[in-house]
Amino acid sequence: MADSLSILLLTRLSRGSLNSCPQQVQFLQSWENLDRFIPNRSAMDFDFAHYMLTKRGKDKENQSVVRSQSKEAYLKLLAETFNMNRSRILAFKNKPHTPVKLIPDEFYSSVHQSKRSKPLRHIPQTPERTLDAPDIIDDFCLNLMDWSSSNVLALALQNTVYLWDASNGSASELVTVDDENGPVTSVSWAADGQYIAIGLNSSDVQLWDSTANRLLRTLRGGHQSRVGSLDWKNHILTTGGMDGQIINNDVRVHSHIVATFRGHRQEVCGLKWSTSGQQLASGGNDNLLYIWDRSMASMHSRSQWLHRLEDHTAAVKALAWCPFQRNLLASGGGGSDCCIKFWNTHTGACLNSVDTGSQVCALLWNKNERELLSSHGFMQNQLTLWMYPSMVKTAELTGHTSRVLFMAQSPDGRTVATAAGDETLKFWNAFGMPEVKKAAPKAEHPGPFPHIRRIR
Repeated sequence: MADSLSILLLTRLSRGSLNSCPQQVQFLQSWENLDRFIPNRSAMDFDFAHYMLTKRGKDKENQSVVRSQSKEAYLKLLAETFNMNRSRILAFKNKPHTPVKLIPDEFYSSVHQSKRSKPLRHIPQTPERTLDAPDIIDDFCLNLMDWSSSNVLALALQNTVYLWDASNGSASELVTVDDENGPVTSVSWAADGQYIAIGLNSSDVQLWDSTANRLLRTLRGGHQSRVGSLDWKNHILTTGGMDGQIINNDVRVHSHIVATFRGHRQEVCGLKWSTSGQQLASGGNDNLLYIWDRSMASMHSRSQWLHRLEDHTAAVKALAWCPFQRNLLASGGGGSDCCIKFWNTHTGACLNSVDTGSQVCALLWNKNERELLSSHGFMQNQLTLWMYPSMVKTAELTGHTSRVLFMAQSPDGRTVATAAGDETLKFWNAFGMPEVKKAAPKAEHPGPFPHIRRIR
């Protein structure tokens, strides 16, 4: 019945019954797309409509004919080619206009070709240099290596601190402590690259002038046992000990202890001040990660931390503040954790966690690219370079035969030094040369009378 009504309506429209009333024709033409009950003749295919209305009868006649699979496939392809899979007969909207391409496709293809992606840089799989590090202490909680802003690498081997000048390759001995105070348990350069702090097993901390090779002072009375972690913030030297205490020492004054952070129940393994100097991150052998605010430091309060993070399941030593994103901290867990976690230190939220499959000993951010380098222990004792934030592995560097406990980065950010329990010190071109940006051409100064024409 519906099919008969449709044919009747199409026939009446085709005979021009509306021509007798010009006003009605004008009204329908102006409102043809606004009434969903009146079909639009100009948008309909009458041949297709006739085919759809008479198709049922033909299908009933052909039900007794057995078609082969190839015939069925041919009919299906034919229907798709001529767009016969449609189900509607009447059209209530005009067909959309064919879009006009203001810009040809060839232009886009040429643009994409001109803007090629940045080529992947070559990362050498072998170290540039290997030096001996005999009798280095294989202890996860110590921090025995640091690279100064004056391009001098400090490395502690038992009771002695050695300095290696990267500019000329020369090595010298800074100090050898006696057995009563030794061994050396941590080293850290001040920002100027001249003064260096040395933590000792006896709980003392020595300050040395590396250029004059002279002991400046010894900080005593703060810790009860060895000092395994150090970090500077201007004139403040922050120390972390096996007693779980974190102490801010003002090296300019006689009474050097100015603040104490209390929270860790076991040895403090890692200490890092943020670039702004507003927040301090500390990791401990108690599997805890603390974020401290410098304004909340106190001599007597025991709960002044900003965040107490308990997500790691092993000791937290590896800490690295992101150089290009504020309040972003990366932390690494020990052997039973094996995870690198990323934190928003403003809110305390864990942004991401990546299982590396091995103990995370140290972390370093690339200063020039969005990359993170991690050093590991058992089984491969490798260095892994990650793209951030995707955390896709870019390279894995192997060469050490024992866990890579210590990492330091050169001042230009290109070279990374690693020291491991296999008593070797290796230098890797892990981050590559930074790109040299072309200086913008200087505009010619117009002079005091820019609007007056000059005579040449």
